Amino acid sequence: MTFGQPFCGTDNGPALLREAGLLQKLTQLGWRVEDLGDMPIESPLVVKGPKSGENARKSTIVGNFALKLSEVVEERIHASKFPLVLGGDHSVAFGSLAGVLRARPNVGVIWIDAHADLNTPDTSGSGNLHGMPLGFLVRDVGADAKSVPGLEWLEGGTSIPPDSIVYIGLRDVDAGEREVIHR
Repeated sequence: MTFGQPFCGTDNGPALLREAGLLQKLTQLGWRVEDLGDMPIESPLVVKGPKSGENARKSTIVGNFALKLSEVVEERIHASKFPLVLGGDHSVAFGSLAGVLRARPNVGVIWIDAHADLNTPDTSGSGNLHGMPLGFLVRDVGADAKSVPGLEWLEGGTSIPPDSIVYIGLRDVDAGEREVIHR
């Protein structure tokens, strides 16, 4: 996934991890690995649906992909598999975390990132979705999924309570995110 932010190349991460031997190393550690490969992402030139707003850039393409990813993640969990999702930018978390929450609503999350990713279209300075997955998936943050093209499927879905998240590595927290964390 590379559409949650403006820079090219983040979508190469999964291929580079595979090339570096991640699957073999996991197997050597005793894990049974089933690589489902890269999920296809529709080109922005063919994505149908409402135009994304400036405060939630490329939301239709990110949301369509996230919905499909969430279904795969949920299905893998129900099949007693551990889904390890390798993504590009952090907008991939819309789908991976939503799928986990549907399958295991009482889960805890360890968020390893320099950023809190708690922005919403109303608090984001850039409108880039890679800074918003937890803004939509954490209970009572205030993101309105039904008003964001492509992310409407999140409306009324399972959310995670704020006290079920542990952050590691935070160093760059926006003012709106800081307010949410201090509640």
